[in-house]
Amino acid sequence: MTYHQPVLLQESVDALAIKPGGIYVDVTFGGGGHSAHILSKMQGGQLYSFDQDTDAEKQSEKLISDQFTFVKANFRYLKKYLRLYGVRQVDGILADLGVSSHQFNTAERGFSTRFDGPLDMRMDNDSPLTAREVVNTYEEEQLHKIFGLYGEVKNARTLAREIVSSRNVQAIETIADFKQAIMGCTPKGKENKYLAQVFQALRIEVNDELKALEEMLEQAVEVLKPGGRLSVISYHSLEDRLVKNYISKGKFFGEVEKDFFGNEIKPLDSVTRKPIVPSAQELQENNRSRSAKLRVAEKRETQDSSNKGRGKGDR
Repeated sequence: MTYHQPVLLQESVDALAIKPGGIYVDVTFGGGGHSAHILSKMQGGQLYSFDQDTDAEKQSEKLISDQFTFVKANFRYLKKYLRLYGVRQVDGILADLGVSSHQFNTAERGFSTRFDGPLDMRMDNDSPLTAREVVNTYEEEQLHKIFGLYGEVKNARTLAREIVSSRNVQAIETIADFKQAIMGCTPKGKENKYLAQVFQALRIEVNDELKALEEMLEQAVEVLKPGGRLSVISYHSLEDRLVKNYISKGKFFGEVEKDFFGNEIKPLDSVTRKPIVPSAQELQENNRSRSAKLRVAEKRETQDSSNKGRGKGDR
């Protein structure tokens, strides 16, 4: 079985417009497909690939190159770890925000609704918070918020109540226990979709995914050289909204700010008007790519480049 089939491989790497001797970062190594493709395009330069998963670290040992460095860390520490390697600016950053096929297919990781296994869902095996802890210790109101916000579950309040009621009788230890506990509020005929939303919510909470994404995007802007590219693949509306807003407005919520002359104050310009989605062929070959959206941005040359040409007296 393939460890992981990379999504939008050609499109996401081509979007980086790789330069000879450039410095690039893959902040989500996973199975290494995107990193390997970036390396194949490079002539000199260096690639730094981040992943907090121990299995991904083992997978990285297959990529042998003087131009490649694996960094075992969450991408929310992008700037810190690049500095440890003496890197202050890079030419391009790629992020594939999906869970790898390997993680989904390993029952004991607890990511998939298809298998029984522990309620885990940690991307970082050393992290203290697991899905089991969330399900068994969070207050009903906290659970309601998580499922409503992160899973966009319509009956989130009922679901939270059902979980608390069930765990009061007996602790919910496994995926099978959990599915049994929430059976009463799982819509008939829509079980798979519903469970996917519920599991997504738990996974986002366990791994603090949305906050980590915000932190990575803000740091990406700081470390990208002017003209450097950012290539991000997202898989659900919550991630995509954050990426889209940050590229188009320079912030995650609210409207873009403007200077005295009405010029937009934002660090990135979108390279593609609409997100790039998988081709019909890729959808046929890899079902997991169906919800993928690729957004590409370029760092502005200077923040006030739009004011060039104005005399000092005009400012």
